[in-house]
This record gives sequence, structure tokens and C-alpha cells, in this order.
Amino acid sequence: MRNATILSSGSYAPERVVENQWFNEQLGEDVDTWLRENVQIFRRRWCAPDQSTADLVVKAAENALDAAGLVPSDINLLIVATDTPEYVSPSTASVVQDRMGMTNAGTFDLNTACAGFVTALDVAVKYIQSDEQYRYILVVGAYAMSKYLNQADKKTVTLFADGAGAVVVGASEHGEGFRSSRLLTQGQYNSWMGIYAGGSHQPVDHGVIDRHEHQLQFVRRFPKELNPEIWTEMIVDLCQKNSIKPADIDHFFLTQINVNSIHETMDRLGVPRERAATIMHDFGYTGSACIPMAFDQWMQAGKVKKGDKVVFVGSGGGLAFGAAFFEM
Repeated sequence: MRNATILSSGSYAPERVVENQWFNEQLGEDVDTWLRENVQIFRRRWCAPDQSTADLVVKAAENALDAAGLVPSDINLLIVATDTPEYVSPSTASVVQDRMGMTNAGTFDLNTACAGFVTALDVAVKYIQSDEQYRYILVVGAYAMSKYLNQADKKTVTLFADGAGAVVVGASEHGEGFRSSRLLTQGQYNSWMGIYAGGSHQPVDHGVIDRHEHQLQFVRRFPKELNPEIWTEMIVDLCQKNSIKPADIDHFFLTQINVNSIHETMDRLGVPRERAATIMHDFGYTGSACIPMAFDQWMQAGKVKKGDKVVFVGSGGGLAFGAAFFEM
């Protein structure tokens, strides 16, 4: 069967660096110590006032295309995974397609919150496998959550950041690439975290609703064991489907919201912690962008080599989860 593989990667983070100390001054208390000790975020990148999601996508996409030796007109489909879109409508992907001159590409946005990139990657694989007209698909995870933060809410403003990561998915020549995937949702958590105004349920009307309804809210605290439990279960499931053990996987790219959740997952799997990428230290939490950004960091460092086994696991509001296993 025709298979799909990851041909290249690219990423971009805005130039503005916000150190933890800035929040100490803004909030009038020491949040730096908690961030360092509990989530290991030391700094993050935020968009400039005139930057938005499409700007981030274009930069990451250009880098991924350059790495693949392709030009925009080579792309047959552009999928942008984001829950901070350029507009409610039209899609962010249509804006990017126009800016970059992807004249041969269909487009759409995909929103499964921070699980968006892995979900979009899975969709791209299915397109490649099932339809020969799709030769190159560009998948981008993008996040401009700084635009939706309440600057006085220390629970959110200190964690979330901006960036974009992209991969080019293409048809594989020798069967390398995609092996298996799984998507999972626990919708009972849909009201626990999100941006709850601006859609059809609660349209924009500043005369009726508080402005904070248009910003990211943590409504309830998630059980801390939730991510490690589900990530571990999904990874074990992928391994069983492919008759391998977790120890056989070379690299793990997991949602970057909490380094302790990543370490606990590795410990549960019995795998050395250093096999899991961690980039939240310098980039903060970049949602649907964090997994491809981490992947690109390791690609640029030469850590990911041909034949390596790679697992991507994302989780986000909804709650949505996605896992995918590739052999490079």
C-alpha cells in the first residue's frame, strides 16, 4: 500500500522574549520560582503587536519547504492545526495559501486544540495513502495564544506562548514512514479549559459579556495524572500494534505543557527520560505548535536519523488526544 513519510520540518518563534522575571514585576509576586521548579519554563516567545497566527505559519512553512527542497507550488494540500486562528472565518490556511502562492494546494484548518498537530498529521497520512493526486502535504501547528491571555491571571499568562512548527508529508518510496495512529477524546472535560466566547454559543458583544470571556480560562484543575496515564496507554497501544516495546522507540515528542508529565510518562514506560524532547524551558507552552517545534529542534540538531522510530503524542482542550508512530 502507498505509504506516507515525513520529508522535512521547520519551525518559527517570534523574536520577543519574555523572561519569568517580567511576570514577577507585573504580578507583584515571585512566580519565577514556581515556574522553574514545577514546569521548568524559564522564558517564552510572544508575538509582536502586529504579528498574528498566519505570520507564524508562513515562517515555519517556508523553513519546512526549504528543508525539503520544495517550492510553494509543489504543495497539494495545506492543513493548519490551530485554536488561535487568524479569523473565525475564513480559514487561516486560505490566508497562508494566498500569501505563499501555493497555487496547487487545497486548504483547511483543523481544531482539536493542542492535539491539533498530531491529528492533522494523521489526516495528511490518510490523504497520501488513499489518493495519488496528493504527493506533498504541508502540515502546520500554530499558536498565538498571547493574544487571548488575561494579563492579570497568573494561571495562564505565565505558561502560554506563541510559535509554529511544520512538516512536509510525502509519499514514501520504500515503505518507510507511517506505522499506526490513534485518536481519543474525553469530551466530559470540554468545559474545564478554553476560550468560550466569540463563537455561535456566545457571540462577540462587549455590551453584554465580560471581556475576559474572550480570553483563555482554566475553569477547573485537571487531574495531574491524566496526561501521563493516557499518554502511556496510547504509546503502549501503538507498540502492541507494531509488535515492539516502548524501549524500542528512539524519540518521543509529547505535548510540552509540563516537564513532569513527560518525565512521569517515560518512567511509566521504563524508557530513559532523555529520549523525550523538552523545549518548554525556552519557548513556554506553544499548544498545537509545540510538538512540531520540538521535532524540528531535534531534526536540526541531527538527533533524528533515518530508520529511527518516532512517536508523537498530543493532548489538548476538549479533551482531545492524538498519537502517531513513524519510522523515519
